[in-house]
Amino acid sequence: MILKSIIRGAAATLILLFGYFVIVSLVSGLDFAEGQFVQFWYFLVSLALGFGLQVGLYSYLRSLVKQMAGGKVLAVSGTTSTAAMISCCTHYLANLLPILGTAGIVVFVAQYQVEIFYAGILFNIFGIAYIVRKLIQFRKHAIS
Repeated sequence: MILKSIIRGAAATLILLFGYFVIVSLVSGLDFAEGQFVQFWYFLVSLALGFGLQVGLYSYLRSLVKQMAGGKVLAVSGTTSTAAMISCCTHYLANLLPILGTAGIVVFVAQYQVEIFYAGILFNIFGIAYIVRKLIQFRKHAIS
């Protein structure tokens, strides 16, 4: 059960990083994607790891619920990791989307790129804390 959750979390991390490279490469080329990754690796890896950790924890919690509570459904909050990582390349969509309103949004995202990374990391921390809290609550309830 734990190993399966770890594998799912690791897979989610790798899929998110792969998605980053695919999106940025399609928009601006592989060389640019690599350059952006080198420049912002600490944000991108942190976001991907936070996302993977949330997926792994959620997977573990869900399996506990299914095992101990007879398959009841559990809902847990999502994450903004993908949005924060993609924000790294969104401002380059201006070349493809010359509509004034869209260009304005793209310029805004480019201007606040680092702040969006921080927001993504903050949401990751809140998401992880929320799922850990639910795990603790579930274990207390299951024991009593």
